[in-house]
Amino acid sequence: MASLPQSLQSSSVDVQGAVEGNPKGFPFRTALSLAPLLSFWSSEFGNVLSPKGRFAGIVQEEAEKAPELFGPITDLSVIARYRELVDVLMAAVFPPASFEKEFGAALVPFQLRSFYATPAFERLFGGEDGAVRLKVNLDPATLNAMRSLKAYALVLARVHAVELGVHYPLTLTVADPDTGLERHFRVEFDPRFIEVETVGPVPPLTDDVLRRLRGAFLDPEFLRQVIPPESFVLRGFTVFRAVEVTEREVLSSLKRDLIDKESIVSNVRFEALQQKLRTLFRRPELRFGLAALEGDQVLILNYGAECEHSCIFADSRHLSTSAFTGSIYERAVVEGKPLIIEDLTAWPGRTAVEDDIIGSGLRNIIVAPLHYQDEVIGTLELGSPRPGDLDATHLPLLDEVLPLFSMAVQRSMEELNNRVQAVIKEKCTAIHPVVEWRFRKAVLQGIEQQAEAGAESGVELEPIVFERVYPLYALSDIRGSSTQRSLAVQADLLAQLHLAKDVVQAAHQARHLPALDELRYRLDKHIARIEKNLRSGDEVGIISFLRADVERQFDTLQEFGVAVRERVAAYRAAVDPKLGTVYARRRLFEESVTRIAEAISAYLDLEEQAAQAMYPHYFEKQKTDGVDYQIYVGASLVEDGRFDPLYLKSLRLWQLMVTCGVALRTHQLRDRLAVPLEATHLVLVQHAPLSIRFRFDEKRFDVDGAYDIRYEIVKKRIDKALIKGSSDRVTQPGKIAIVYAQLGEAQEYRGYIEYLQHLGYLTGEVEDVELEELQGVHGLRALRVTVDLKNPRIERAASVRDLTTAAPVRAAL
Repeated sequence: MASLPQSLQSSSVDVQGAVEGNPKGFPFRTALSLAPLLSFWSSEFGNVLSPKGRFAGIVQEEAEKAPELFGPITDLSVIARYRELVDVLMAAVFPPASFEKEFGAALVPFQLRSFYATPAFERLFGGEDGAVRLKVNLDPATLNAMRSLKAYALVLARVHAVELGVHYPLTLTVADPDTGLERHFRVEFDPRFIEVETVGPVPPLTDDVLRRLRGAFLDPEFLRQVIPPESFVLRGFTVFRAVEVTEREVLSSLKRDLIDKESIVSNVRFEALQQKLRTLFRRPELRFGLAALEGDQVLILNYGAECEHSCIFADSRHLSTSAFTGSIYERAVVEGKPLIIEDLTAWPGRTAVEDDIIGSGLRNIIVAPLHYQDEVIGTLELGSPRPGDLDATHLPLLDEVLPLFSMAVQRSMEELNNRVQAVIKEKCTAIHPVVEWRFRKAVLQGIEQQAEAGAESGVELEPIVFERVYPLYALSDIRGSSTQRSLAVQADLLAQLHLAKDVVQAAHQARHLPALDELRYRLDKHIARIEKNLRSGDEVGIISFLRADVERQFDTLQEFGVAVRERVAAYRAAVDPKLGTVYARRRLFEESVTRIAEAISAYLDLEEQAAQAMYPHYFEKQKTDGVDYQIYVGASLVEDGRFDPLYLKSLRLWQLMVTCGVALRTHQLRDRLAVPLEATHLVLVQHAPLSIRFRFDEKRFDVDGAYDIRYEIVKKRIDKALIKGSSDRVTQPGKIAIVYAQLGEAQEYRGYIEYLQHLGYLTGEVEDVELEELQGVHGLRALRVTVDLKNPRIERAASVRDLTTAAPVRAAL
């Protein structure tokens, strides 16, 4: 039997100071006594004719032989001396049926010191001399304050019949002596066996005091005034009962911890989570692992941690998902539910993954997928070195924690994604969505290397190269834009010179000054030269002349009369206030150029969405006087590496159809422009794949390798190419020039042309012309075809049905 504290079972211990008097920091005097318990027996079993009454009579007779128990107990050895009688008396408090398992004890009033306890209490909470061994979820000051308030409330209830409920949730934590793990208990202190004895007269409480008590009950000075502690003695004992709430407390603690974004990526906090899971599952050797799925990679979120939680990722911070093919992890993810392996050494068909787990010392494991919005985002693993240590009985608890860790993993991945995006933005600016996966992979690798090296510098990215990609390039340019721009500049300069001449002419008519006549001569000279030809530097020279020699005289000349003032006002009204020059014709020209470029760009953006649906590819466009765009397509650009030439041919045909659409739209726009401009269209063909590299210094893609540089040279110079033996450019309004270098390229595109002629996109004969050599480039030819600008079918978007219908044509190529 373990009903008494060990120190009281075989020796006499004098703890008078602890069991009678004023406990430290407590205002009331207390005394330990079993008299209230004996009174309980008398009241509950008073009917002597009933079996309970006869039994109570026997207890009363035995109690009369032990009067020391029912007066103030100053020596706890009295309890040990009458142990059998105390056991019988305490049966009313701690029923024998639950005595062995209940966490209960009888305490000295308002002290954490037991004199009688159940075996379960003694094992977990029992300390030397009856002291209760535990940790409380309150600081000492708050604990003492609550203890005093409980005592005041007891006095009010017993003496003045005033009930003021004082309830404060108290949770105790104690280490299990067998496992060393913490256990948590909700505690109840029952004062029913404490009697309040008055010392001397007790003044009644007035209505005003009772009213004030409701609002000032937490004021210790006020309580001491209206309920003087020296007027009362609290005699009896407190019943202590504890109900285990370990699961509830640990789950609440996990929820609080996992709110912190560092909880699963910090070494210290991750180890704390592992310890709490050990407490929750009551497995002191439990190991906890957590991983996230990111594309084709398995990431360890606490990449800076060194704790022994990750049994399969010990040698790598992230691995490819292909490394887990056939493993228990793949099976858990595919099945979408926890997988329990009682003993890994007996698991049939083990892979290298399971062998690594066994090598780390684990035999028993549970692998559970983590879900977020019905998608698997990672895995949680619980392992043990003991076969069968974790089994199906733990699944209900596992179900409680999985949503918590799913949210934590999702949040950590969002944090990681933000960090990745910040690095990409810093080093690469905007990245096309199709290739973003490769930049993310490089950033993750850089973050990992930074963590392993402990470097404080920025993340360094590995070279990003895409090999064997196929280029598709097209250009829509404004024909003669340089000439048109020069004509606009010429017109504006002449207009400003004539306005200046009008001012000088009017001033000279008002006053015949020789200097004005000389100035008029210089204006006429400039006008004559500009009307004949605009040379490089004329614009800057003339504007400087006007500002220095003409406009500077305006304030003086305006005094010559109304006619001069009117012409000065006309000059100033015509001059752009920001630029300081006449800009009318140039503005019309630039507005026309902008409208063409924006119309082409908007159309390309719309069509590009459909093209991405055919097959993901890299796309970038650039607006100058027209619009040119570059497409790269190939297996290395997509994360799964799947590619088929069918997609390439579909995109080439799509490009021709879109170029027809661009030609039609620019033709329709021409007559609505302030300056009627025409556009020319060119497609550059290259069948041979090339490699592209991202230039971090320039933050753009460029071809990689000396051989592939030829392609870039051709792109920059081809729009000025002439047909060999003539002065005609290969690009002409209403036509598409398809520039190629190999006969196989021409053959393929002749098939596309034939199909588009069938659809009505193209009309007329196909010209095959040789081009004059460009600087550093020779051997180029071009197929030139005419767009049917009267065909309304071209106005709609490129149809997937059209591309599908073209499959037999492409198959024949």
